[in-house]
Amino acid sequence: MEIILKQDVEHLGYKDDVVSVKNGYARNYLIPQGLATLASPGAVKMLKENLKQRAHKEAKQIEEAKKTAEQLNGLDLKIQAKVGKGNKLFGSINNANLAEELAKAGHSIDRKYIQIQGGTIKATGPYMAHIRLHREVNVEFNFEVIGQAG
Repeated sequence: MEIILKQDVEHLGYKDDVVSVKNGYARNYLIPQGLATLASPGAVKMLKENLKQRAHKEAKQIEEAKKTAEQLNGLDLKIQAKVGKGNKLFGSINNANLAEELAKAGHSIDRKYIQIQGGTIKATGPYMAHIRLHREVNVEFNFEVIGQAG
């Protein structure tokens, strides 16, 4: 079944993509959740017209995302966390914590667009995260978790 995505869906596609999925997935999940609409010929034609009109706006968004990526590459972020024996953290650091620290540094990035390599962090040291700023702009962000006596 052909559908048009209304918003980004992880592992499926981005907003305004026309994708083919199984009937049950579309009828029982994507359409009722408001994530997609049926790709009728009229809807596809209207989508193409809207995409033409948005091309200039999209170029501006890509430019903004590239500027943010450059700023993130120059950012040296150190996250402080309480540690115990062997530099193990009390708790863990996840993408929500990283998004919060980036917000403190002046970069508002939604946590769902941040993927920490290896999942959650449970020890001090240097780490890397993949941040999707735009569908065409991805950045690898290096940061460090440092210990704070607990």
